[in-house]
Amino acid sequence: MKYSGWPEPGELVVGEIDEIEDFGVFVDLKEYEDKRGLVHISEVASGWIKNVRDHVQEGQTVVAKVLDVDESSQQIDLSIKDVNDHQRSDTIQEWKNEQKADNWMEIAFPEGDDEDLTEVANALLAEYGTLYEAFEESAIRGHEALESVDLDDDEIDAIVEAARDNVSVPYVTVTGYVDLESPGTDGVDDVKEALQAAEGNGEVPDEVDLEVTYVGSPEYRLRVQAPNYKTAERELEESGARAVDAIEGIGGAGEFHRDRRTEDE
Repeated sequence: MKYSGWPEPGELVVGEIDEIEDFGVFVDLKEYEDKRGLVHISEVASGWIKNVRDHVQEGQTVVAKVLDVDESSQQIDLSIKDVNDHQRSDTIQEWKNEQKADNWMEIAFPEGDDEDLTEVANALLAEYGTLYEAFEESAIRGHEALESVDLDDDEIDAIVEAARDNVSVPYVTVTGYVDLESPGTDGVDDVKEALQAAEGNGEVPDEVDLEVTYVGSPEYRLRVQAPNYKTAERELEESGARAVDAIEGIGGAGEFHRDRRTEDE
């Protein structure tokens, strides 16, 4: 999906070189509808340039910095030399991500026309800035990610379904342990109740996978998978705290720790 407007000075854009002249090169902008920019020979590469074709070729994908935009004359001045390797790599990756997001939009709305897709895309962009981030957050948090987006329920359902079927979300995993003991006659049931508390009683966020497994009396392993370390660590500590509070609340003893203590699985 291409933008219908104009790029801003200072913006980094992705384009394809479609014409080379002695005075510079013309670049078809991949992210903007019917927009073409000019890279003057002095902005193609640093230093003196004898032949432009020694530095670029037709059909080459480049990242350029927007120097100036004159809408009245339909002119966009670009620079290739002002883009460093890090900027080039990041911009290309962001562009590829948006291409993926365009495909996900078509998967989510196979019968949608351009006007409908543009309306949905604009709503997502207003909230997240990029379509890729909107789909990634939808894959992680589900419907919650789109609660504040100006879309109807059917549109949200379609986006979440497409996101969860197609977006590969990076997850991190953290592990901790909790010791649970109850000396009473109902000790086994007391521990089960504490383990249920550790699991969150159904209140763990959708983007978090929490697993509690037996290690060796009195130790249990808490394994949390989440989109980032901050969330994972928070959910792990809260899980351990819930278990300890539950067992102590019924007369038992509990302790959360990060390292395994028992010898046998």
